[in-house]
Amino acid sequence: MIITEVGMRCRSISTMAFTSVLLFICSIYSCYAQVPLLMWTSGGYVTRLSNMPHLAQPAAGQTVSGGQLASYLKSALSGAPHNVLLFLQDKGELGIPAVHIDPNTLKEIKLNTSQPSLLAVHLPYTAGVQTKESLLKNDAIIGEVLNVFKSQDVPYTAVYTGLKPSRVIEETPVMPGRSVGRSLLQAPPQSSVKPPLVVNNTAGRPCILLWADTLLASYSGKQDDLAIHIFNGSADTAGSVCNETLSRLVINYQNVLDLRSLRLIFSMRKIFFPVSARNWSVVEQVVLEYDGQRAIFNASGGIYSPAEYSFHCQSVSSIQSPLLVPRSATDNANQWKLSFTDFQIQGFNVTGEDFSYASDCAGFFTPGIWMGLLTSLLMVFILTYGLHMIMQLRTMDRFDDPKGPAISVPQSE
Repeated sequence: MIITEVGMRCRSISTMAFTSVLLFICSIYSCYAQVPLLMWTSGGYVTRLSNMPHLAQPAAGQTVSGGQLASYLKSALSGAPHNVLLFLQDKGELGIPAVHIDPNTLKEIKLNTSQPSLLAVHLPYTAGVQTKESLLKNDAIIGEVLNVFKSQDVPYTAVYTGLKPSRVIEETPVMPGRSVGRSLLQAPPQSSVKPPLVVNNTAGRPCILLWADTLLASYSGKQDDLAIHIFNGSADTAGSVCNETLSRLVINYQNVLDLRSLRLIFSMRKIFFPVSARNWSVVEQVVLEYDGQRAIFNASGGIYSPAEYSFHCQSVSSIQSPLLVPRSATDNANQWKLSFTDFQIQGFNVTGEDFSYASDCAGFFTPGIWMGLLTSLLMVFILTYGLHMIMQLRTMDRFDDPKGPAISVPQSE
């Protein structure tokens, strides 16, 4: 351990000591931009923001520039004790005249509290597998030096740092718009979430929204997914109209299912129901117009929602659990099969290109819930019946006494 006491005696002792301390610590950072530094005082002066009202308190681990460090040290040393303890942990030399002192004679040092001083303590360098043991030894040395100041009731400002970091982490420049996280050497995956189909009114504002994972349509043994043609920004919605009470979404196709032209039409109407005292949005019909023919599905029995909400259903089909029913037994809709997956539509109270709260088609009591409830009620009934039968059991009120007369039972009866 090397301990050096530097005394400043001049016509302005306080000013020269302060300047020497400031220049000495700042010179440490002249070669290396990022070196750890820990600073504290015997009375906690540096940590009080009231002494540095014009400086923002640095966060732990924050990197500050040389100019910022000089500002912090200047403000700190102007209000803190001018007896500075510099604990320098590095392989290099201090660069100032040093006096070697035995640690056993450390307590014999007498400090002059009337004059500012700089006491530099060179700590052994720590690196490799013995880092933990070396740091524990350095901590013990720091404790011995601080105990000397405490025993003599001398206020101090302590700085723990080094000439350079023991391990340098290379900084990789980050280009604008590039991710700093881990990534594989491959093209970034494209988002699988498609934006909804948006239809604007005459004022240019969105009035109808449609989204679906698939829109499968089958006709004459052929099947096609109509969704892949409309969620890529090239959908033809000519003929669509929307107002306060009626919305009609028209999607035009060409050369699908071996048809020259196909129009998929969703007819929606806002209806007021007195029972619920609110307006409801009802999809009345889903119409297919193709090569001069029409196929009409009634949908009002299952596709509806409050007017301010959107309608969502995981499966809208004309096949299994149909929500789309042909208008009549002779309608052309009987030649078609429609199946919409993850279907969502909103035709009223559209405020942007995002759906409102979704009213789902799935009821609260699903078949699974009903099965669970009925099974539970059956088990409770069996348990109740069993307990009732056990409570009805009666034991004999008279028993045969071997020491008394035998119980006679008439045989005539």
